[in-house]
Amino acid sequence: MSVEKILENWKKKQYQPVYWLEGEEDYYIDKVVQVAEHQILTESEASFNLSIFYGREANWADVINACMRYPMFSEKQVVLLKEAQQMKDLDKLENYIANPLASTILVVAHKEKKIDGRSKLAKLLKEKTVFVQTKKMYENQLPAWAEKLVQSKGYSIQQKACLLLVDHIGNDLSRIENEIDKLLINLGGRTTITEDDIERFIGVSKEFNVFELQDAIARKDLPKAIRIVQYFESNPKAGPIQMILPALYNYFSKVFMIFGARSNDEKLIASTIGTSPFFVKDYIQCSQRYGYEGVEKILLLLHEYNLRSIGINDGGTSDSALMKELLVKIMQ
Repeated sequence: MSVEKILENWKKKQYQPVYWLEGEEDYYIDKVVQVAEHQILTESEASFNLSIFYGREANWADVINACMRYPMFSEKQVVLLKEAQQMKDLDKLENYIANPLASTILVVAHKEKKIDGRSKLAKLLKEKTVFVQTKKMYENQLPAWAEKLVQSKGYSIQQKACLLLVDHIGNDLSRIENEIDKLLINLGGRTTITEDDIERFIGVSKEFNVFELQDAIARKDLPKAIRIVQYFESNPKAGPIQMILPALYNYFSKVFMIFGARSNDEKLIASTIGTSPFFVKDYIQCSQRYGYEGVEKILLLLHEYNLRSIGINDGGTSDSALMKELLVKIMQ
């Protein structure tokens, strides 16, 4: 069952005795735990019927005893086991999970890793619980996810603004949502997040960023690319070379994949290279400007300069000088 379905059912007061949430993506686990802690029970019910345990400190017997109690002045009680991956003798919960109390809602948050799939506990969880495994989202999925999140809050976001936001934050869903909430508070009466909003409230320049650098290279606009690198030189946090080079390698890897797509269908190409159909024309045009050998050369140069940026085969050239030298070699 998905996290969205769990929360939808909870709104309808439809509960199961045991929910087991595990995996690498904390965002969805935290969402369920937060709702379980603050929204299933009323404030007065929670004072008698909410028990919270933390794995590092919890004793398995105490958790089971809490689960076996009957609710007071309420139809349900909630038991939360947070950071369950740190709990000793976690498998001691097996007997309770096999025969849970119907009036108890046990929510277990097992972060960072999965239960050994070969274990008895793992098999029991899949049979007897609402079992959810979360995975880290791929970077190319982040813009669509962020856009959908904004829409769920009753707003919209420009595509370029969305890319700037997720590129600046990276794969941290909780932080992306926090920044979106901050943006929405500052919109006033408007309903659309723009590039100007990202620049003003998040601090990401709409003119001097990795996407503008990619675009300048793709268009073979050396003067603009040099200006962006000079901006990065004056504002090191805006574009460190350790962030720029992997981003460019990712971009040109997708451009390179176009040569193997063997299709002119933009939707098919977008799906093949893992990008939005909105931007696929830019990738196609870049592939046409540089050609197969040109893009291959760029990828080799990016690999070489990535090694030089960490001191391999380089005597200490500054990051800015490396970038300018790289740009000239790419576009010469």
